[in-house]
Amino acid sequence: MTADARRPDRTPDGRYVIINGRRWRATDPEIPEDVSARLRSHLMAARRAVATARRAQDADAERAARARVHTAKVALGERGTPWWDQPEPERRVRWSKGLTALDRAGGEEATSDG
Repeated sequence: MTADARRPDRTPDGRYVIINGRRWRATDPEIPEDVSARLRSHLMAARRAVATARRAQDADAERAARARVHTAKVALGERGTPWWDQPEPERRVRWSKGLTALDRAGGEEATSDG
């Protein structure tokens, strides 16, 4: 299976992906691949932290992990102002700020203001 075969279908305008019949906002295609990969890594780590916190019934840890998920999703352009409505400089600031916040958090906590 090729990498393209694993990619979800997109709407004709490229702004959304279709997964199991549901439309989700696509990641900003202008994010450099190395930055996008780092953001996705932070996102997946944060999602795992949410699950761990829920199993431990640790509300504070869950809140912090969900904030990291939100920061990563905003940085990727999947939440917040739609990336197609942002000028390029604003988009660069969005993903740079998000990555900086997530890197600084070191996998523990990040701000959710993206």
